[in-house]
Amino acid sequence: MASMLLTSLRSSPLTSVQAAQFGRMSWVSSKKTLAKPGVKNIVLVDGVRTPFLQSALGAGFSDKTPAHTVTMACISSNQAMTTAVGLIAAGQCDAVVAGGVEFMSDVPIRHSRKMRKTMLSLNKAKTLGARLSLLGSIRLAHLSPELPAVAEFSTAETMGHSADRLAAAFGVSRLEQDEFALRSHTLAKKAQDGGMLSDVISFKVPGRDIVSKDNGIRPATMEQLAKLKPAFIKPHGTVTAANSSFLTDGASAVLIMSEEKALAMGYKPKAYLRDFVYVSQDPKDQLLLGPTYATPKVLEKSGLTLNDIDVFEFHEAFAGQIMANLKAMESDWFAQTYMGRKTKVGAPPMEKFNTWGGSLSLGHPFAATGCRLVTTVAHRLQKEGGQYGLVAACAAGGQGHAMVIEAYPQ
Repeated sequence: MASMLLTSLRSSPLTSVQAAQFGRMSWVSSKKTLAKPGVKNIVLVDGVRTPFLQSALGAGFSDKTPAHTVTMACISSNQAMTTAVGLIAAGQCDAVVAGGVEFMSDVPIRHSRKMRKTMLSLNKAKTLGARLSLLGSIRLAHLSPELPAVAEFSTAETMGHSADRLAAAFGVSRLEQDEFALRSHTLAKKAQDGGMLSDVISFKVPGRDIVSKDNGIRPATMEQLAKLKPAFIKPHGTVTAANSSFLTDGASAVLIMSEEKALAMGYKPKAYLRDFVYVSQDPKDQLLLGPTYATPKVLEKSGLTLNDIDVFEFHEAFAGQIMANLKAMESDWFAQTYMGRKTKVGAPPMEKFNTWGGSLSLGHPFAATGCRLVTTVAHRLQKEGGQYGLVAACAAGGQGHAMVIEAYPQ
């Protein structure tokens, strides 16, 4: 993934003259810039990803490159990017590659708890008799593995079950969810056919052919979607396989640098990474409401309003989760009761929202989604001529994240 990113950068470097010119450019816009006196401008130079697939991937880095791993479930690469921002702002680094990778087709499957306990005891047993006694205690039930599930650790509830309850709590109908899922797939197909998903880099899957595009985009009809049965709360639930994000393999990476360093090296940045926030709330009943809580906080931190944002990219874990967030953001009662606000946050206008598809259609390799969201915002701002974009996502543990991104002058 790192080599793919560098290859992409080499294809479009700036000359030193162009770099100097970029340093002097300014926005011809009525909107203010979010640059702060005495604070380094930190830029997204480029971002790439493999096609998001229902198969497998691999990646590697030089052993001379210091690195560390972060994990925050669906916002892991968001955390990687903001860690990079912090390192650069503190003067520890000039350039950082941040990214994420997920192998959902080959997740670890554990032995049962009883079998694990027995195996650990065997390792500690000091005599042959003790070992034979432990081996003799193994029963057929011990061999039954613990099947993996996308579940919330603190409640043991699957994400899909939580999404179904959340949709019911906000009165999100099955029809609304299916309509949003169809919208996501339709817009993703249009973006893919129109060459908008330019961050996707062709990749040779070991033992298979080269893949060059996401393979989960499948526009259907409302009639086809209506035939699917509930996947989690049966028989009356509203969350189905079609209106949920699917298990996906994928990797993504972005190159983040100080603006000064990027221009000195002849790179043409794509966007400024501005303010960001992390939030957390009740992981039982508000597990997937991170965007609702994070969006107003990052707007207030940036001194912006919802109307200032030109591009919105929210992680689509489930159609019901997205619709519940939009309804929560439009509710004065929810704002007053749960957020300590006098008035509602306000929902993003749909003409600005996830217009190139989202996780429901492109796929959701957990750790890779954050970089995709940020890169998509940068590309949409360039394509649409906007100045500000906003990324928001939910994650396990009731956590959430939002970031404001500002287009780089072109």
